[in-house]
Amino acid sequence: MRTSVLLVEDDARIREALGLALDDEDFDVVPAPSGEEALARLRETRVDVVLLDLMLPGIDGLSLCRTLRAGGDLPIIIITARSDTADVIDGLEAGADDYVTKPLVARELAARIRALLRRRRPADAETSGSRLTVGDVEILPEEGVVRRGGTEVHLTRTEFRLLVELATAGGRIVSREELLQRVWGYDYFADTRLLDVHIRRLRRKIEADPDEPTLVLTVRGAGYKTRPP
Repeated sequence: MRTSVLLVEDDARIREALGLALDDEDFDVVPAPSGEEALARLRETRVDVVLLDLMLPGIDGLSLCRTLRAGGDLPIIIITARSDTADVIDGLEAGADDYVTKPLVARELAARIRALLRRRRPADAETSGSRLTVGDVEILPEEGVVRRGGTEVHLTRTEFRLLVELATAGGRIVSREELLQRVWGYDYFADTRLLDVHIRRLRRKIEADPDEPTLVLTVRGAGYKTRPP
């Protein structure tokens, strides 16, 4: 079965050209010219991933991203006309898993979609069947479950994969480059914005005080590590 992509883009020319290009890459594209239309399409159609332009009429891209993320962990890749740090960070903070900038290259975009969809639960065979702990956080990779103090915590698939990779290291420092490769599965050319925003989002969900983390620790100039077991 082909992967179904919801393409939310208000520019008809881009929507048509990108739709044809992604079709050539073996994706089924569901077009939506606005946020309102995207929500309507999602009510009637199953999709595997959302490509979301930030500049939309009506419901803007950031608001739609927050709405989609509040409703579940459907993978979201935002499309922005600029690589401006504020734009990218706002989109990632709104819940996006990844981002691409215009002009879009279909082959690169297809590679990112495939890499994102490989990041599924349960975790891969490397951690399958194990039980991991970080402080009072319990991780069951095979079941895709995270509990803090006995209460289940909902993580997106990206946050889950990131936590599994850090916990598996058992207190060893994991470099930013290694995390980008292992979690996103794609060459991101050391784009630390992508990683650092997801670390912040993860900390908000598992740390008692995200501003003073004790579980996921930053090692300046080296990367991240979990609190030693």
